[in-house]
Amino acid sequence: MIDGWRVAVGIAARRGQAAVALALGIAAAAPAQAEVETFKGEYTVSYLGLTIARSTFDSRFENGRFSLQGTVSSAGIADIFGRTRGTASASGTFAGERTQPAAFRMNYTEGRRKQMTALRFRGGTVVGNENVPPLKKRGSDWVPVTPAHLSGVVDPLSAGVVKAAGPGEVCGRTIRLFDGEFRLDATLHPAPNSSAVREYGDGVVTCRVTVRPVAGYRKGRAALDYLQNRSRIMIAFAPLGTTGVYAPVHATVGTQIGTVTVRARRIDQNR
Repeated sequence: MIDGWRVAVGIAARRGQAAVALALGIAAAAPAQAEVETFKGEYTVSYLGLTIARSTFDSRFENGRFSLQGTVSSAGIADIFGRTRGTASASGTFAGERTQPAAFRMNYTEGRRKQMTALRFRGGTVVGNENVPPLKKRGSDWVPVTPAHLSGVVDPLSAGVVKAAGPGEVCGRTIRLFDGEFRLDATLHPAPNSSAVREYGDGVVTCRVTVRPVAGYRKGRAALDYLQNRSRIMIAFAPLGTTGVYAPVHATVGTQIGTVTVRARRIDQNR
């Protein structure tokens, strides 16, 4: 389903020095609907009540397949520190209780710095990983990504495609996520809905998220330690039409210097 969700959260995390692309998403269950359903959505990312980024997405679900297109750009006070823009796309299929991505691509620009990441998957395993410019050489304090880390993973956008038989099946799962460099496990735990998510309707489900860095990071990094051991991360999901897919509509991520909030301003089904 989803948009530049990971990119937007990545911008927010960097502005808050959480320094991690949180990919706040999860994979899935149940077969897809046979008919075509498409959606358009708009998100805002805010820090301490100030908008720092805006994101849009287009998603398409047809006969067990999905495709996602997203954009994100910095906004408001964040532009003072330099313009940030990004586009992302992903495609894949549903296989039983799993979301299986086929391809992912992200182009990201921050000031004069540009980065492209492209991933290819086969059977849930990464078989192609391209970064332009290439990733920097890392030191001895770096936890390297091994082939074993690249099996049974999803990309940041596909991680937001939550396929579930019903609201009670959305949480209670662990997502193995890879963004081209960083491997992260995110576990969703059932949590009560807050008043902030009531506007999204009766089908909203809230999950508390705990994360565990796996590989592709520097040991002893304070931001990662905070993220794993002290941050409070909450994500609310709402159903998309009759697809059986649940999309993130509201998230809060605690960082060392404050809370980042990602909120869906609107999600419309194309008719």
